[in-house]
Amino acid sequence: MTKRCYYEILGISKSSTEVEMKSAFRKAAMQCHPDRNPGNAEAEFQFKELNEAYQILSDSQKRAAYDRYGHAAFEHGGFGAGGDGFAASMADIFDDLFGDVMGGRRGGGRRGHARGSDIRYNMEISLEEAFHGKAASISLPTLIGCDACAGSGAKPGAKPRHCPTCGGHGRVRAQQGFFAIERTCPHCHGGGEIIDNPCQSCGGSGRTTKQRSLSVNIPPGVEDGTRIRLGGEGEAGAKGGPSGDLYIFISTKPHPFFQREGADLFCRVPISMVQAALGAEVSVHTLEGGEAKVKIPEGTQSGKQFKLKGKGMPVLRARDTGDLYIEVRIETPQNLTKRQRELLTEFESLSSTKTHPESAGFFAKMKDFFENLSSQ
Repeated sequence: MTKRCYYEILGISKSSTEVEMKSAFRKAAMQCHPDRNPGNAEAEFQFKELNEAYQILSDSQKRAAYDRYGHAAFEHGGFGAGGDGFAASMADIFDDLFGDVMGGRRGGGRRGHARGSDIRYNMEISLEEAFHGKAASISLPTLIGCDACAGSGAKPGAKPRHCPTCGGHGRVRAQQGFFAIERTCPHCHGGGEIIDNPCQSCGGSGRTTKQRSLSVNIPPGVEDGTRIRLGGEGEAGAKGGPSGDLYIFISTKPHPFFQREGADLFCRVPISMVQAALGAEVSVHTLEGGEAKVKIPEGTQSGKQFKLKGKGMPVLRARDTGDLYIEVRIETPQNLTKRQRELLTEFESLSSTKTHPESAGFFAKMKDFFENLSSQ
C-alpha cells in the first residue's frame, strides 16, 4: 500500500513552522484518538498515520531527509524508524503535547505538590460605593500552611521520603503496546512523597484552618458581577504546594432613586401637570454629591428623557463617565378642591385640538379606521 505524504496527513505545507505543525497534530490527534472512537478501525489507522508523520517531521534531521528522499529515506531501518524506538518516541510526543492536559510530567520529570483551591467571596456594595470606590476589609476562614511543620506535613524533626513506587515523580507510566499510559501513583496519590511521621497539628496535610482578615480595594465604576482576583490569597496547597487565588465577586444593592445600565444612570422624576404644560426647572441630586438643574420645556409629555452628560457612573479602568438620564412622569392631580374642579372644568371647555393634538389625533384616526373597516 502506497504511503500518504506526511505533510498531507498533518494538513500542513512544507513551509509550516514547528509551532504550526504541533498545533495541527494536536487538533487532529484529539479528533481521531482511539479513546474517543472505540471500535473504529478507520480512526485507529488515522491515529497511527498521524503519529508516524509527526514523529518524522518533528525531528529536524528526519524532516530534512524526508524532504529530500521522501519515504525511501526511512526504508530498511534508515534513521532508526519503526519498532520500539518509535513507540518510545511517541510516548515523549504525547507527554510534550498533552502532559499539561492529562496531568503528565513536564520538564524532565519534575514533580510538584497540588496547588491550593481558589476561594470565592461574595461582596455586596451600595451604588454610591460603586461610584466612588472603597477600601474594604473582609474576614473569612481558609486553609493556611501549618506553622508547626512549615507546611511539609511531617512531624517536626522528621522529613518526608521519596515514594518508592514512582521514584518521587507522583505518576507511574506503563507501556501498553504502541502507547505509554501514565496515571497518578496509587501509593503517594500524586504527592511523590511518603510521610511516615505525620505532623500532629495538621494530621500530615501541611495545612490548618484559620480566620483571616484581608484588605481589598474596590475601584470606582465596578459593576454587578465584577470579579476581583487576589493572587495567592486562596487556600494553601497541600504539603507546601502553592496557594490558590481569592476571587471577590461584586454585587450592587438596589438604589431607591437610580437604576444603572452600564455606565449610564436613569432616574424617574415626577412633575405636576402645570409644570409640564407651562415649563419649569427642577433640581435633582447626583451620585457625585451635588445637584443638577433640569429645564423642562413648555408642553413636555410624560416619559420624556433629558440627558445630563457626564453625570453617570465612572467607567472602570478608563477616564470616561456615563450620563444621567432624567425621565419625567406627569402626576395627575388628586384630592381636588371644589374650586380646583371648577377651574379644570373651565379649562377643559376651552381646550381644542391645538392644546391636546396627540389625543385628538388618536381618536380621529381610530374613528376613521373602524368606519373604513365597517364599510368594506
